[in-house]
Amino acid sequence: MNSTRDLVLGSMQCEQVVRADGCTIVSNTTPLDEYPITLLDRLVFWAGEKPDHTFIAERSGGDGTPWRKLSYRTALDQVRHIASRLAVEDLSAERPVAILSGNSIDHALVALAAMYIGVPYAPLSPQYSLISTDYSKLKHCLNLITPGMIFVDDGSLYEKAIAASADDSVNVLVTKNLLQNRASHLLSDFLDTDISPSIDELHGNIDGDTIAKFLFSSGSTGKPKAVINTHKMWAANQQMIKQALPFIDENKNGGVSPVLLDWLPWNHTFGGNHNFGITLFNGGTLYIDNGKPTPNGIASTVANLKEVSPTVYFNVPKGYEELVKYLETDDALCESFFKNVSMLFYAGAGLSQPVWDALEALSLKTTGEKVIIVTGLGSTETAPSALFTTGDNGFAGWLGLPVSGVDAKLVPAGGKTEIRFKGDSVTPGYWREPKLTENAFDEEGYYRTGDAVLYVDKNDLNRGFSFDGRISEDFKLDTGTWVSAGPLRAQFLNQFGNLVADVVIAGRDKPAVSALVFPDYSVCRQLAGGAQSEVDIANNDNVKAKFSALLKELAKGATGSSNKVIAISLQTRAPELDAHEITDKGSLNASAIQSNRADVIDSLYCNEEGLVGDCVVIKLE
Repeated sequence: MNSTRDLVLGSMQCEQVVRADGCTIVSNTTPLDEYPITLLDRLVFWAGEKPDHTFIAERSGGDGTPWRKLSYRTALDQVRHIASRLAVEDLSAERPVAILSGNSIDHALVALAAMYIGVPYAPLSPQYSLISTDYSKLKHCLNLITPGMIFVDDGSLYEKAIAASADDSVNVLVTKNLLQNRASHLLSDFLDTDISPSIDELHGNIDGDTIAKFLFSSGSTGKPKAVINTHKMWAANQQMIKQALPFIDENKNGGVSPVLLDWLPWNHTFGGNHNFGITLFNGGTLYIDNGKPTPNGIASTVANLKEVSPTVYFNVPKGYEELVKYLETDDALCESFFKNVSMLFYAGAGLSQPVWDALEALSLKTTGEKVIIVTGLGSTETAPSALFTTGDNGFAGWLGLPVSGVDAKLVPAGGKTEIRFKGDSVTPGYWREPKLTENAFDEEGYYRTGDAVLYVDKNDLNRGFSFDGRISEDFKLDTGTWVSAGPLRAQFLNQFGNLVADVVIAGRDKPAVSALVFPDYSVCRQLAGGAQSEVDIANNDNVKAKFSALLKELAKGATGSSNKVIAISLQTRAPELDAHEITDKGSLNASAIQSNRADVIDSLYCNEEGLVGDCVVIKLE
């Protein structure tokens, strides 16, 4: 483990200007260094600098199978072969490459090949093809970007979705299993294509404004938006991250380049821009983790972590919650996990303080030092990193300060403070959605995040900011009292711990605050003594008693009606993708859930308790 904490954490000193209009501009005092036009230039660089170094690796089969590894030299060679074949297709920003399947070496090669010749690609959530039954989101995405080619790893798995959603004229590229009812091609044939001299000219035509990819971000309407990600955005943001986290620079870290083991999906900016980008930009190695942050999926991650010791580890809070359970009972896992890691990073939601404390305690026990835990604030529209926490004395909910090259604008908004961003890493807008683009930026060109922040210490700017919720999720009770849903949700999850997978705070235009709770049924099942169905578990006396006791404890910390939850409904029906209750990154769409389950919310303000319909109502006594 790196003991020089100053190497891990870069300079994050900022200055602010308070304006007469009530807004404040906060900027990092360290300027952004030069960065390449495109990250593809880093692939070329590393292929020459360390050609045999492993760039990317994946399991050749299921758990325990050998790793298939691809060096930088081989990756560049295969990218150039594929690009030569793509160059003769009718592809452009108007007809990009769409990738429907998940993370894989072949996914990476096709994406890099398209970008290498200036053609954007669009990675779509595999859920749109494999879980959805009506393919509505897939149809929307394909209609919006009008792809000239679709890539999937297995044609047999995706044929039904493609047939239902894609125009017959769109070529399909597969790793295996050609489609039965339409023209398709094997990736191996593209790899056999002779390298064309023309691709170097195409590559040379790329400039910073050339579109690299379209990343889809779901809004409250449930319709994904195609966020334009330019080559400049991605490259600039990687330079920002490198300056904030200098240990990922092998020249400053004793020749050690980043090693990642990562499951985060490339159709989302955290996995696809941030983590994949860190690897490519800094000549690192990315092991594709076949695990998931679920009670069942985490076992694969644990097995992989016993073989691969990352230098930096990324996950969502739920993933850390599941991982801690294994770390607390497996000393060998702790040794492998903590021995090289300089930093743990989380994003996507708030990390609970108990999990934070457990990670610090486990690292201290294993290595003699507390591991550095880092997060930040960003979005698909900011490529993604805009704020970073770098420094000691971190805590759950801390967001940090603007990275170099990003200006933050603090704007008063209904009793809160919205943070907005401007910089080279900010998107120019949404593809073919001019009205959405116009509404996304203010009159000075700052991107409106919709996120509220607070100063950690009003007397010390460099303590940074903490999260104060999403402004759009706040609401008023019928008394006119404002409810800040984001912070209350975090308190709720901290209080209920691993019993709850997620929660939606409700009560708009109601007399008091309530909540729709999605229990973690793998945990609650044990409390219920092995009852099998979700309804039986939720209605079990032990489970109801435990939730009731925790609800009372939560109420003790309430300061008034705005943060006192008076009733909860244990949901036995999982959030539904086709009903837009789950976003493309797997998080809950609170607006859609409240709309779809309005009758469930109404039941929380009636006299009934216990099993009501297919939910279980528990009220504060």
